[in-house]
Amino acid sequence: MAAIYSGIHLKLKSPQTPWVDKLKLARFAWVSSQCLLPNKEQVLLDWCTHALTGWYSQKVEFSHNVLEGLWCYIDELLHSRKLHSLLKQGRSISLRLSLAQLLLDCLQECAGGGLKSPVCVSTILSVCQGVLSSPVLSSVFTTKYELMVDLLTKLCSLACRELQQPVLEDPLITESVTCQDEVTVECLQLEPAASVDTLDTLSDHSELDTDKTSTELKKNHHSSNLFEVLLQVLSCYLSVQRQQGNPNRVFTMVTNHLIQPLVLLRHLLTSGEFAQPHTHLCLRQQLCRDIRVKIDSILQLALFPPEHLTSYKEELLSSKEDSGKRGPGGTKGPLKPVAAVLSKLSAEGYCELPLHYSVKSHTLSLLFKLFLESNGKGRGESEEEQRMLRFYFLVRLVLALDLGLDGHSLSPVKVEQPASVSPPPSLCSPQSWSLALLAVESLLSQALTADIYNVAADRIRHREVQLNFYRALGQMLFNQAQPSIPAWYRCLKVLLSLNHLILEPDLDQLLSLAWVNSDCMEARVQRARQRLLCSLLQTYTKLRQLPRLFSELLSVICQPALDELRPPLLSEGVSASLRTCLLDTPPSQGLEICSLVLESMRRYILPDLVKEEREEMEIDGGEDNKGEKGGIKVDQERGDASLKLFSHSQLLHAVLFNIKTLDNASPLPLVRQSQGLMKQMQQLVTELLQLLSRQKEAVKTNTSPVQKIPKKGKKTLDRRESEKPSESKMGLLWEQKTQEVALLLRYTWVEVDMCFDINCSKYTSLDSAQMAATSESEDQAPPNAPVLTNIESLVSGDIFPARLHPSPSCSPMSWLLLKLLTLQQMKKVLLGSTLLSESSTAERLNRAVQFILAKSELDVGLDGEQVWDGQIDNVNNSSYFVAHWYLVASNLPLIAPYLSRNDMGWIGTVLVSSLLSRQTDKGKGQLPSCLTVSLISSQLFQSPVLAELPSLFSATVCSLTQRINGVLVAAHAPKVCSMLLRFQKEGPEAGQPLLTLEGKETIVEDILASSKTGEVFVVLTDTQTKELVNLLEILRNLNPDAMSAEDLSSIFFLLFFMLTSTSSQSDRVVVDHPDSGDDVVFLVKLLRILTGLLEGQNFPSVLKLIHGGALLQAAVSSLLWHSNSGRFQAMHNHNWLDLIKAVQDFIRNSLQLIIIRNSSVRLNLNQFGSFLANKEIESRSGSKPDAGVSILSVHLVLASLTSFSQAMISNLGRSKPMNQTLTQMLTRMTASLGPAVESVLKSQTLNEAVIQPAIFGQDFVVEVVTVLLHSELSSLSVEAETTLTLSHMTLYQGVCQQILREISSAARPVDFLVSSLHFLSVFYKAVERTRAERETEPGGELHELYMQILQSVHRLLTAPWLSPSDVGELESAVQELLRHLVEKSTTGQFNLLLLMIREGLDTVKLRAGNYREVVSAVTITKLLSCCQLPEPCSKALWLIAPQIISAMVFLVRSCHQDASLTLPFTVPVLVSLTSLLRQGEGLLTDPHHVILVLGALQAVPLDHLTPLVYQATFLAVHEVLFAIIQCHPEVVLKAAPSFLNIFYRLVASIMQEGRQRGGTDTGADSDVYLQCSRLMERMYSHIAATAESFTRLSAFMVAQYVTELQKVTLRPDIKLHLTEGIYQILDLCVEQDIKFLMERLHSGVREVFNELYSSYIHYHKAQRQGEDKYTV
Repeated sequence: MAAIYSGIHLKLKSPQTPWVDKLKLARFAWVSSQCLLPNKEQVLLDWCTHALTGWYSQKVEFSHNVLEGLWCYIDELLHSRKLHSLLKQGRSISLRLSLAQLLLDCLQECAGGGLKSPVCVSTILSVCQGVLSSPVLSSVFTTKYELMVDLLTKLCSLACRELQQPVLEDPLITESVTCQDEVTVECLQLEPAASVDTLDTLSDHSELDTDKTSTELKKNHHSSNLFEVLLQVLSCYLSVQRQQGNPNRVFTMVTNHLIQPLVLLRHLLTSGEFAQPHTHLCLRQQLCRDIRVKIDSILQLALFPPEHLTSYKEELLSSKEDSGKRGPGGTKGPLKPVAAVLSKLSAEGYCELPLHYSVKSHTLSLLFKLFLESNGKGRGESEEEQRMLRFYFLVRLVLALDLGLDGHSLSPVKVEQPASVSPPPSLCSPQSWSLALLAVESLLSQALTADIYNVAADRIRHREVQLNFYRALGQMLFNQAQPSIPAWYRCLKVLLSLNHLILEPDLDQLLSLAWVNSDCMEARVQRARQRLLCSLLQTYTKLRQLPRLFSELLSVICQPALDELRPPLLSEGVSASLRTCLLDTPPSQGLEICSLVLESMRRYILPDLVKEEREEMEIDGGEDNKGEKGGIKVDQERGDASLKLFSHSQLLHAVLFNIKTLDNASPLPLVRQSQGLMKQMQQLVTELLQLLSRQKEAVKTNTSPVQKIPKKGKKTLDRRESEKPSESKMGLLWEQKTQEVALLLRYTWVEVDMCFDINCSKYTSLDSAQMAATSESEDQAPPNAPVLTNIESLVSGDIFPARLHPSPSCSPMSWLLLKLLTLQQMKKVLLGSTLLSESSTAERLNRAVQFILAKSELDVGLDGEQVWDGQIDNVNNSSYFVAHWYLVASNLPLIAPYLSRNDMGWIGTVLVSSLLSRQTDKGKGQLPSCLTVSLISSQLFQSPVLAELPSLFSATVCSLTQRINGVLVAAHAPKVCSMLLRFQKEGPEAGQPLLTLEGKETIVEDILASSKTGEVFVVLTDTQTKELVNLLEILRNLNPDAMSAEDLSSIFFLLFFMLTSTSSQSDRVVVDHPDSGDDVVFLVKLLRILTGLLEGQNFPSVLKLIHGGALLQAAVSSLLWHSNSGRFQAMHNHNWLDLIKAVQDFIRNSLQLIIIRNSSVRLNLNQFGSFLANKEIESRSGSKPDAGVSILSVHLVLASLTSFSQAMISNLGRSKPMNQTLTQMLTRMTASLGPAVESVLKSQTLNEAVIQPAIFGQDFVVEVVTVLLHSELSSLSVEAETTLTLSHMTLYQGVCQQILREISSAARPVDFLVSSLHFLSVFYKAVERTRAERETEPGGELHELYMQILQSVHRLLTAPWLSPSDVGELESAVQELLRHLVEKSTTGQFNLLLLMIREGLDTVKLRAGNYREVVSAVTITKLLSCCQLPEPCSKALWLIAPQIISAMVFLVRSCHQDASLTLPFTVPVLVSLTSLLRQGEGLLTDPHHVILVLGALQAVPLDHLTPLVYQATFLAVHEVLFAIIQCHPEVVLKAAPSFLNIFYRLVASIMQEGRQRGGTDTGADSDVYLQCSRLMERMYSHIAATAESFTRLSAFMVAQYVTELQKVTLRPDIKLHLTEGIYQILDLCVEQDIKFLMERLHSGVREVFNELYSSYIHYHKAQRQGEDKYTV
């Protein structure tokens, strides 16, 4: 046979053989082992390559099918296992160069988009992949660098074309299948990770793509493979490029051939251009990221190699003379690398014209990033040169954006010339300002992060070339302002961070465009604008130049407005930042700002109003038409002036309310400055009020001669009449705005004046009577009560003209300010004792309170849910009602004594109504920082203020009871109920008590009648049930101790009536049983509220009308009636269990109350116990028509018996008579509970399907058996002291054995595990009491039980299905079990337990992956150390405790490299170590063992952890340190440096995690770091308390803190806690330490320390010295 196939080579070469047969022969020759050809594989590859070359060179001809077959054949050869195995064996097989050229030609044809390729693209790509799959085969490309470049260029072009063109027009995609996959595209992030603007920057990138049209496309087989081949080619090329020895050649090849397709491809993959129309590509996020990383590496290595650094320096830094002398051969590197790269990026043709600028701008940011990474920060003398090199590269990149900057003045030769700005030419202007500004922002942010701008060096050595460039860039941003683009604000913010002097010459433009006249209200724009303004305020605060900033701001406000209405001057974020900045500003500067505002108002605005008033009078005397036109113009000018005046008053109000107040420590010049300011402000307010009064007179004089209008025709008169309303309306608008300004300034004056007067004895308050001079003459006002006169004028509204009298609808802000002023005058009256003795004082105070309350206004405003941001100057028609309700609610303690009962009832009604609306709306659409009526009511309801106002509290309870009563009366009543009849007949008024004594007696009779007969008096629909649930939710938040006896008894009986005498009926018709979920929720809430009311201090008033036993019997009896009637049959199992738990809680708390009161205890217990016993007998002996209903009743009876027994057990030991009574009851309960349990267990075994055993959870059954055992044990223990005999011992033993078998065999609910552990504890105690002592020896029954329990607990804690949180829930039960086990254990038994612990702490198990066994031993050790041990056991434990500690330390060190073990393993070990250290206080005598723990803490990882893992780890390390400093102070004294090293790790980690991150600074994760910062503050305080250990190291701690603080920008809330902590360490520093820190710290760190120390002196030290004065 071999001879037959030996001539196959000749047949392949023969022209007579058809090509189809040749292809078949070639395939056969490859697969057949009988075909004998020398070097067969090489021969076949060469033959196929030769055939393909001949076809493409047109030397041979064959069909397209043969051509496709040849490509498929060579693809199969290249991917065959046979070929690769031969290559691994060292067989020499190579590919011809012609094959590589064929592949390149085919890829070129595909990428060119010409005629349809005769070969499927996927086949060509597969051949490329096969060639590159082996180093031997890929040598056909890798040995020739130009071929590799060509291959990469072709593939990049093909990929770009694939991403850009719609598939329906793509000739390449012919074999597609529909597919839709989500493609996640990661946007390029060049900014620092800590930038707060990163999220907005990314959203800007996505915004640019929102206008891209998307078409439904198809997927080709080759598409998903294309990018995998591309990644393979990129990797191969990168390795080839690294092997090139000539960097100039690489640079030339990359810039000439590769940079354009590479950056285009990178942009398409980054910006998401293909995200919508190319979801068919199935491009994984990781694949895209890998391709981008490869492209970045190629560009970085090719464009910025170390060998080219000289060339970059020569091009960017050389002088003109040097550059002229340099010839082509002057350097080894490229002549001008920057120019070469930028020319290629600026050239057109390599991408679509709309994409060109986008690709270019993104690439410039990338190039700067790569340049910064390649040229590392220099050292010594080269550092400044590196900075300048980076700066000039930045300049070239910015100029390449075509922004219109003049680059000639920025050359190194002409540094003395300032940079100029020219408007960008039309041809060079960027196509999209968003793209340009994003690129500028990215470049500037990188420059800021790289620290390339040294202000001092730039000024001294470089003639401010950087400052001039940045200033030119800033001027361009102002000249070509784009305030509707967020990146515009962020560019300005970065420039401000670089140096405030950059923007200072254009500060007025900045304030005008970004603050005063910025009218774009888009959310992202507002966020960027707010951050810029906050940064501006913070910068000028640090510079101590805040007055200068406000001076410029005032000048901008005084300029003519660009629009008719300017946006609000102080948004919420800006106000918060201003508040913080003013606290850090010296008080004198705050007063200076206020003086500037007043001077601007008086000099530039107020004269205009007065002048315009005179002009108006002159105009009125002229011609009529001209007078009308002039009047309208005057009103318009006045309106503009009033708006400016209002902006000034906003600023003045914000500054005065947030500067530091005067106190007795304030210097006298500051007090005088403040007094002068207040006097100026008072004069201004007086002038404004006089202006409004003069306007009143002018209106009267102008309107009197109306009848003397000259006759100029009917048309003219009609026209004038039609214009009069608009003219009068315009006049009224400016008058109202001026009135608001006057009231706001007056209110501000009153508040600040009173604050200064109260806190500073040196300050003399101005005479308040002068404020009323404009409305009343002095002889009319009582000479001894000017404040009362002010109240009268404010309430009556006499301070303004009648036509300007404010109202909630006309001028809501003025109306609110009047109320605030009235409130302030009330405070003055209440502070002065002399005024309270006046006869008219009470009447006027009552009038003032009624004016403030204004019930009619709130009745109108409660219809909708308005929103208010909390700022007075933002009150309008839609937010007035919220502001009014906030004023009333926040001042209730002040106005409550002057409110009538009806007023209190009305307030209570408003409270309840708003809370109900909040429950209905669930806070939909509310901003987190805004107030609503319902939110204010909710906060008032949860505050302690409500409980301190008895009349209001009672009114609220009455309002709730009336609403509940209304629901019950409106419901269907199948039977006559005397209580409902009484309700309908009497109808109590608002605020009046709901139930009289007769009414309470009537409702008690109805309750008892309903519980005895099971009759239902009220049937509730679903809607009514939900309404009652909402009311109960409100009632749940009320404090029962604050209820009066009358209110408590009324609400309790009403709720108890709802429990016993109501039922539910579904609104909708349901075929089967309706779901009673809402009904059960209603009953559960009812029972929980009733349980809470039991704890009220006035609850004995309820027991005066009904016995406790009768109350319990009525509750359980009614529930049994409901269960037997089928009310609970359709409910879910978890709802039923919630109801059972609520019933048990109610029974336990009721019995506890009965026993504690010690009144008729036996009577009440006998009554309820007899009832339960009878019900238990009925449940066992009665007929069971419906097993499903019956089992619920049995469950309820069992739960009641269990709760009854638990209450008896918990109260044993109070007194002998009480013990006797309770023991008798326990005996009776045991007699009933035992048969009931046995009956249930027997029924479950015999007929599980009928009784629905799921109702009886395993945990419930075990709990009942445990209570039964405990009850029997307790009752027998009181009677006998000898060995006991238990009547149900067989039952207990069976349950015990079943628990030991099942507790760790499979996954079990945690409730069952806890119940089982409790049972084992009680059972072991019972067996211990009932067995002889000899059974504790090895081989005895008790000893065997001891071993079985220990082994079961160990198996349970090592179970793989038990989570760490489950272990935490089991710890208390396991600790109780261990305590019972070791309480009377022998030494041998305890040694077995210690042996189990020692075996569990073996590191071999940890290495083998059995860390759960180690954690089990660690947990048992922790729990055992917390138990009260017998003395022999305690000695044994603490004798081996050092060995246990050493083993745990070794375990921590062993697992520190595996971060996945941090939470499940390291944290439990640290917690156990903490327990050993705490419990070992005074018992661990050798400090070395404690120091070992400090060494282990060094190995605990704190970096790169998720927030939850970080919190657990941080807390564990902190608790170990806290245990050492609290329980082992002698160790701290000896090992203070080691202790501080661990503490410093915590400080550094919380600073890193707590740095500002932008949008992620809020939320649950941020609270984790805030809690950790609080722990740090606490630890600082404990370190300061042990001063003897750390006095010498206090300066070291401060130095560590400020060094770490200089690296990050902390979140304000975290910085607050850390700063308070370090203040306490500064208390330990003496003057010598401070001098040492001042001298030794580096310059940047020293600045941080100076700022810290100045705030310490200003805030903390002054406060501490003030506290020391009162310290004994």
